[in-house]
Amino acid sequence: MTAAATKLVKTTLLAAPLMLAPAISSVVMKAFNQEAVFGAAYAQEAQKKKPQKTRKTPALSQKVFKKLEEPNKLINPEKGEPKFREALRVLKAINTSKFNKYEVAQVYNLMGFAYYSLEDYPNAIKAYRKVVAQSPSIPLGLEVQILYTIAQLQFAQEDYTNAVKSLEKWMTMAPIIGADAYALLGQGYYAIKQPKKAIKQIQIAIDKYDAKGKTPKENWFAIQSAIYYEQNQYKKVIKVLERMVRLYPKHSYWLRLAGMYGITNRDKDQLYAYDAIYRMGGLKKEKELLNLAYLYMGEEVPWIAAKVIQKGMKDKVIEKTSKNLEVLATALRMAQEVKKSIPVMEQAASKSDKGDLYARLAGIYLDSDNNKKAIEVGNKALKRGGIKRNDQLQITMGMAKANLKQYKSAIEHFKKAAKDKRSKKFATGWIQYCQNELERERKLAEA
Repeated sequence: MTAAATKLVKTTLLAAPLMLAPAISSVVMKAFNQEAVFGAAYAQEAQKKKPQKTRKTPALSQKVFKKLEEPNKLINPEKGEPKFREALRVLKAINTSKFNKYEVAQVYNLMGFAYYSLEDYPNAIKAYRKVVAQSPSIPLGLEVQILYTIAQLQFAQEDYTNAVKSLEKWMTMAPIIGADAYALLGQGYYAIKQPKKAIKQIQIAIDKYDAKGKTPKENWFAIQSAIYYEQNQYKKVIKVLERMVRLYPKHSYWLRLAGMYGITNRDKDQLYAYDAIYRMGGLKKEKELLNLAYLYMGEEVPWIAAKVIQKGMKDKVIEKTSKNLEVLATALRMAQEVKKSIPVMEQAASKSDKGDLYARLAGIYLDSDNNKKAIEVGNKALKRGGIKRNDQLQITMGMAKANLKQYKSAIEHFKKAAKDKRSKKFATGWIQYCQNELERERKLAEA
C-alpha cells in the first residue's frame, strides 16, 4: 500500500464516531436492551438478523452500584470538567475479587471510557477486552457494543489485523449491521492488503445507501478508486471518479478523472474534464494550464489554447520561459495568427541558449515574405549554434536570398544544405534554379 493510500485509510477509518460504553446509572440495575445500545455509527441502513437468545446475566448489587457512583460522577460530573485520572485511581482501588462477572465488566467498562477520554488507546483496549472476557455473564448488547468500540480503537492504533478480527466477530453477533460497519470492514481489509474483500464490503455499504436513495459517503468512493487504481483497473477507476464528480464536484476529483482519461487515451474526454476544471477556476498550476493548452492544440482548437496560455502569463501562473513562449507562438501560428506569433517567437528565441528557435523563426519570416528578417534571424541562429536541422536553416536562408535575387550567396547556402542527404535533392534543385537565373541575368546584361 502506498504512503498516500495509508494516509487515506488513516483519515477515513475513524469517520464514524466511537461506540463508547455508557456511564453507570440506574439503568444498569436491569438487563440491557439488546437493540438500545447500538448507536448511529452502524444502526443506519441496518440489515436485521435473526434475534439471538436473551442472556441471563447476574444482577448489579446495590453495594457495587454505590462503589461505582464516585468514579461515575468524576467521569460524568453535573458541573465542571470530568476528572478521568482521578476516576481511574478510584476504579483501580476497587477490590473486585468478590464481584460477579457482570459487576467486574462494569468496572472495566468505566475504566475503558476514562482511558479513551485521555487518548490512552492501548489501555482503553485492554480495559474493554476485560469487559468482553466476562462473557457470557454480560448482556449481549453490551458485549456487541464493546466489540465495536475495540475494533475502532484498534483502527486508531493502526492495528488493522486485529481490528478486522474484532469487527468480523462483532458482525457475527450484532443483531443489526449498518452500511458504515461494512465500509469500515472494507477499509480494514484494504489496510491489510486484501483488496478483493475490501471492494466487496465497501460496495455493500454503497449499495445499501443507494437502495435508500441516500448519497454514499465520499471516503467510500475514495478508497474504492484507490484500490482499483492499485490493481490497474483503470476503467473501474474512471467509473468511480465519474460518480464522484457528480456527487462531490471537487477540483481534485476532476483532476484525477482527467488524468485517468489521459492514461486510457480518451483525449477528448480528458479535454472536457480539464475544461470543466478551468471554468470552475480549479487549474492553479503552470503544468495544469499548459496541459489544457496542449489538449486544445491536439484537438485542433489552437486559438483557445493560445488564450489559456496568454491569461496564464498575465496572471503570472505561467512563466515566460523560452519553452512556454514557443508553445504560445506555435498555438498562434496554428490559429493562423502568424503576425501575432512572430513577436512571441522572437521573445522565445532571445531567451534560448541555442539557435534552434531563431532557425524556426527564420522559416516563419520566409513564409511571411519577409526575406530580409529571415536572413537576419538566420544569421543569429548560426551564430548561437545548437541547431537541430542545420540543412533546413541553410535552405531557408538560401530561398530568402534567392527571393532577393542574391543568387551567388543563395547557392552557397544550398550547397551546405546538400551535404545532408535529407535535403540533397531539394537543395540541388534550387542550385540549378539559381544558376539558371544567373545565366539569364548574364545574357540580359550582354544584350
